[in-house]
Amino acid sequence: MIEAVVFDLDGLLLDTEQVWDGVREALTRERGGRWHERAQADMMGMSSTEWSRYMHDALGLSEAPEELSRLVVERMQRRYREELPLVDGAVEAVRRIGAHWPLGLASSSNRELIDLALELMGLADLFQATVSSEEVERGKPAPDVYLEAARGLGAQPENVVAIEDSTNGIRSAKAAGISVIVIPNPHFPPPDEALAEAELVLESLDELTPGAVESASSRP
Repeated sequence: MIEAVVFDLDGLLLDTEQVWDGVREALTRERGGRWHERAQADMMGMSSTEWSRYMHDALGLSEAPEELSRLVVERMQRRYREELPLVDGAVEAVRRIGAHWPLGLASSSNRELIDLALELMGLADLFQATVSSEEVERGKPAPDVYLEAARGLGAQPENVVAIEDSTNGIRSAKAAGISVIVIPNPHFPPPDEALAEAELVLESLDELTPGAVESASSRP
């Protein structure tokens, strides 16, 4: 029995991975850090505490991690207000699934950005539980953010279906004991071995239907 569905945010509903990449790279170069081609992939799925520490330690920025997080979030908020990078079909997919089950959100994004994005999307009222990985001990691929979302929804993890796009997101949900539907991010697609961990792989949000959710939850 499906008790709830939990969505990821970045890379799934919002096409933000390149936005995050651009903002953090620009800040790193402005402040004399050492940006490298692996940086974006390294930070995907990290909580704000983790990626701001990475920028300080690995990319060589002198500012404290808390200050780096604040600077990045401010720039991201400006970008969202200028033009929210919605994935095609995102709002419709959330409403379609929300008509059948309670919804949660388990995101690596900061709380301020989660709340702003859902407000701008007009979807805030549909989510009964939203969790930022900065609010739990460990970010993805650890299970903490999904376990907390399930707890907030009053659902058992084995009765929850997660909607994800990334390798770390897949592994986070699976580590929590949650079935996973993957809609791969076209810019950073998970490798085949990560996709193999999912119950169902779809090509787009248009394919995310109540039937697809039920199919994923029924697979062993």
